[in-house]
This record gives sequence, C-alpha cells and structure tokens, in this order.
Amino acid sequence: MAEQKYEIGMIGLGVMGRNLVLNIADHGYSVSGYDKDISKVQELQSEVGSHTINAAQSLDKFVSILSTPRSIMMLVPAGQVVDNVIRDLMPHLERGDLIIDAGNSHFKDTDLRSKSLGEKGILYMGVGISGGEDGARHGPSLMPGGPKEAYERVRPIFEAVAAYVDGAPCVTYLGPGSAGHYVKMVHNGIEYGLMQLIAESYDLIKRGLELSDAELSIIYGNWNEDVLNAYLIEITSRIFTQVDERTGKRLIDVILDEAKQKGTGMWTSQDAMDIQVPTPVIDAAVVARNLSAMKSERESASKNIKVRAARFKGDRDAILHQLKSAMYASMIMTYAQGMSQLHAASKVYDYGLNLEDVARIWRGGCIIRAALLGNIQAAYHAQPDLPNLLNDSRLGKAVMAGQKDLRKVVGLAGKLGLPIPCFMASLAYFDGYRSAWLPANLIQAQRDDFGAHTYERVDAKGVFHTHWE
Repeated sequence: MAEQKYEIGMIGLGVMGRNLVLNIADHGYSVSGYDKDISKVQELQSEVGSHTINAAQSLDKFVSILSTPRSIMMLVPAGQVVDNVIRDLMPHLERGDLIIDAGNSHFKDTDLRSKSLGEKGILYMGVGISGGEDGARHGPSLMPGGPKEAYERVRPIFEAVAAYVDGAPCVTYLGPGSAGHYVKMVHNGIEYGLMQLIAESYDLIKRGLELSDAELSIIYGNWNEDVLNAYLIEITSRIFTQVDERTGKRLIDVILDEAKQKGTGMWTSQDAMDIQVPTPVIDAAVVARNLSAMKSERESASKNIKVRAARFKGDRDAILHQLKSAMYASMIMTYAQGMSQLHAASKVYDYGLNLEDVARIWRGGCIIRAALLGNIQAAYHAQPDLPNLLNDSRLGKAVMAGQKDLRKVVGLAGKLGLPIPCFMASLAYFDGYRSAWLPANLIQAQRDDFGAHTYERVDAKGVFHTHWE
C-alpha cells in the first residue's frame, strides 16, 4: 500500500507548535510533526486520537512523508535556532518546497533568509502568530508575508485555523519579504505599550487610591464592559481573583515585580527610530521593563532616596472615571503610534501594507484584540493612506474628549510620586503632534553654533550657517 502523505509539516512541538498541529488537524488536514526533543514528539503522539497526525522521531522520516512540493512550518525560538533548522532541512528539500518561519524572528533576518533560500529555489515565508497557547489551539491571528504564490499554497489551511470575526478569518496576505514578521513586531510593540498602561493604572489604583485586589478585579471587569473592552483588560480582571495555592494569598501579590522581554518591543522602538517615526509610548514601555529588572538597585534607592509624597484624599470614584477616560485616550494613541510606524515602514520597505486589513486581522485571536480595532479598521477603510489615527474624526474626537482627564491623571501621579511613564508619554505625544510650532528651531541653532551643522529658515529656502558670537 502507498504510504500516507501529509499536507503540511511542523518543526517545533512546544506549546505553540503542538497546539497549532492539533488545530490544523481539527480542520481535516493531515500534519506531520517533528521535534529533536523526543518527549515532545511522544506528547504529541499521545494526543493524536482520530486525527491524521504523524509524530515523527527523525527529520528524515518527517520530510519523507510530506506531499510534494513540501510545506514545512517552524515554530522554534528566533535567532540561531532558526538557521540551524534550515541548515538541517536543506539536504532533504527540493526546488519549489516551502519553509514557513512562524516564530518571532527579526524582520531583517527574515529578508536575509528569504534571499538566500530563494537563490536555491526554496520558497520562504515569515508568518507572525498571536494568541498564545489558547489561540494556537482554537484560532490565532496570523500575519503572513513572503511570496504571494507561497501564501496561496497554504491559504486554505491558514484560513481554516485562524480566529474568525464577523464571518471573516483573522488572516490575510500582508506583503512580500518580511512584511508578516514586521507587522507582528509592531503588534508586539503595541502590546508592550498597552500592558504598561494597564500596569500603571493598577499602580495608581493600588498604591494611590489604596484599593484591594477584589476591588481591582471589579474595576477592570467593569471597564471591559465598556469602551475599554479588550482581551488584556479582560484577563487583568481575572488575574486579581487568582489565589496562590502555596500561600493562600492572591497570586498577584506574590509575583516578583520584574518584567522580562524577548526583544520584539525593543526591535519596534529601534526600527521606529531608524525610519524616524515617533513611538514614545512603546519606547517608554520598553524602558519601564528594563527599569523593573533593576530590582536590587531599586530596593537600595528606595532606602536612600526619600521623597515625601502626598497621600490621596478625595473622591475615588471621580479619579477612577478620569483614569478610565485617560486609559482610552492613551490606548488610541498607542495604536496610532504603531499604525503610523506601519504606514511609514510599508513605504520604506516596499511592503504595500493595507492597514485596514491589519486592523481587521487583529480583531480576533491576537493578544491586542479590542473593540477599539473596529473603529481603527473603519478609519482606514475611509482613508486608506491615513498617516496617523489622530487625524481620523472619530478617534481624534475620542482623544480630545479624554485629554483633560489624561492631564488630571498625570498631575495626580506626580503629586503621589507614582511613575506612569506611558501615560505621560501619551500626553506629551498628543501635545507634540497637535503643535504647529515646536522648539526645534533652538536645537537647529545650537547645532549650527557648536558644529556648523547649518539650519533652515522660515522666510527662505535652502540651508544657512551663521558665525555665532
């Protein structure tokens, strides 16, 4: 009898890879899975059930049972591991085969790999996946980039396994080369900003207003029922109710106050600076994580640097209303900065991104899904080349409605001595973006004075230099 041939392969059977294999098989596709760690292969084997899944224990066997031309997805850590997998695969592949990197690779690495493999006749795609363990198993947001013909080959599978919103799958072809990985990188940058904003609101409520975990859960639960409806707000509400089995305390109160990162937020900030797009909320979120990691220094500084901050005395309900309003305005500006970066990067890197599509596929499955994305999608539907969401009438009005409360929240945090860098960055971005005049003329003058870097004038074209006295 002819050997069973499998429609797609998966290398990397960790939490994400194994769950995506099961998701693919749920939708009637045959999948071959492989991992160097035999225990992970055995774990997949134990979950096969009635699915058409082969848990291969050798790379040779894994490749040999795939239908040709082969489609092989990798879900392995970014960096050298990806190159190692490609190196091991190459002796087994033929021209026309497809490799899909579904991890969080840096977009420039994806471009290099695509070029190198293309010269050997191997198709290469970079695909961002968001949604965590549950998303991989039941429906993620998928952000594919690479050759269009490669996407068409796997499109039926991707559309089958993706999350659905309003009857449409949260996946679409985004553009050539590293477009998919770039969009996923910015997605993660926005995620950094939103998470830090929520953390800052938590700090204000906990240390500033001195409310309990039970009250925090109710507050975020109520917020999630209104304009702040979002996956991150939803899970935040749940987090405050979780009890630690070891101590019997609320789990949140026994978790160390250090937040690590894998680099995607930092990459977002770095490339935004390279293409000269301001993303101060994302930048501040990256810095906040770095500061949180300086635990021993912070503990020492708390003993040596004493500041007598005020204690809150006032109407807590009024402050919570202001904080909710400030949060909504700041969330809009975080998305605005990320989408502005995508708008610019699309032109710099020739991605040809459709930002309406980006907003649409983020509405379901992914970590930054939120009701707000429906309005963002509508904004780009009305103005496909919109450079900044603050220029959309609906979203711009929403930020204007919240900016007074944002100022009050920033002022309160200053009085209480509580750090809220992302709220402050949101306010500074708003005031900077709406300013027809900024004090950069002085910077031009300083540069010309100390370094003869020249300057431009308001009353004549060209560049000028002055011998400053």
